[in-house]
Amino acid sequence: MGALIVCAAVAAGCGDDSDDGGGDADEPVRLVVSAAASMTAAIESCAPRFEEEQNGEVRLSFAGSDELAAQIRQGAKVDVYAAANTRLPDELSSEKLLSEPVEFATNEFVLAVPGDSDIDSVEGVAEEGTKLVIGSESVPIGAYTRTMLARLPAGQEKAILANVRSNEPDVKGVVGKLIQGAADAGFVYVTDVNATGGKLKAIDLPEDLEPQVTYAAGVVSKAPEPELGRRFVDGLTQGACADALKESGFGPAP
Repeated sequence: MGALIVCAAVAAGCGDDSDDGGGDADEPVRLVVSAAASMTAAIESCAPRFEEEQNGEVRLSFAGSDELAAQIRQGAKVDVYAAANTRLPDELSSEKLLSEPVEFATNEFVLAVPGDSDIDSVEGVAEEGTKLVIGSESVPIGAYTRTMLARLPAGQEKAILANVRSNEPDVKGVVGKLIQGAADAGFVYVTDVNATGGKLKAIDLPEDLEPQVTYAAGVVSKAPEPELGRRFVDGLTQGACADALKESGFGPAP
């Protein structure tokens, strides 16, 4: 069984300079998966099962979906790309850089606050002096946040944006600021709150404010291991990874 390797997102796609998709026949194949930061816990838990079944190594790279897409455009050696929206996979597919995307999960967009916070609604985030942290505009969590804010009355949207203290490159950054006590509230996915073990609590938003959060994945066109990549993508909808996503709080594909 290969060893699961989790690495930071880098332009080289987590590969060694010597990786060329080949190697000795006795060596396990290496599958490089670039996935949205919000999927970290679920994919880390299911990747070892995939390794056992396929007798290979899975290298995981987690970051903002936009950053990972940029790496693929720059030629990173990646086999599978899984994003926290459908727009980026669709764009890569239209550029002939990714296979036809497969929608495999949904998530719930929520307001997150520390476990002992008195904030219990979006209205509370609009109060003067509240420290809010959100995702940057280019990353899915940031785009979802702005979609939600645009549905509020103009005055309330303006008041909330005035309380923004930082724009983070991925949802992990938002969660991190909240856990560190650097912010009073942030907009994240419910699965991110679930993963904090009670350090944060989720506040549901009115249904008319909630954006539709859908995840999509595909095999990179120049993937060193395209067949293995297809098996991994298939496993996101049915198999160990699909089960892990469900256990983490993700919903089924629409």
